[in-house]
Amino acid sequence: MTRDVDLTLFTGFAGEAPYIDALLSAYPGRIESAGEFARRHRTLLLRTPGGVGIAISLGALSFEESVVGRATAFSFGPGLDIRTCSAEDLIVLKLFASRPLDIRDAEGVVLRHKQRLDWSYIETQLRPLAAVKGEPEIMTTLARLQRL
Repeated sequence: MTRDVDLTLFTGFAGEAPYIDALLSAYPGRIESAGEFARRHRTLLLRTPGGVGIAISLGALSFEESVVGRATAFSFGPGLDIRTCSAEDLIVLKLFASRPLDIRDAEGVVLRHKQRLDWSYIETQLRPLAAVKGEPEIMTTLARLQRL
């Protein structure tokens, strides 16, 4: 079973329309009115010709800009290098989303990278995002992950 691909495209605020239009001209939407959904929810849901789902978050927050700046190249094979976010940034993004699948994903990242994680960085980045979202329980989830 192929998993969907999650990407962040840093567009800033009010600069996303050309990106949405270009991507929708190359890939079909996974939902009806995918462009309108993307403008409203800042996530563009697409599907590749092979049926793989793509969720593109339209980044605009300073944290998201920092994630892109901290990303490093990872080689997935000959000629296939992709910039990927750090394990710490992925944990912050997953806990901020806080859907059950995202929390499981964050748990997996912790289990793979626990000894190398910068927990102070994660907490410093996640605390204001959880506050803005009005979901302090995100920090409780982080504390649980630290005990894994």
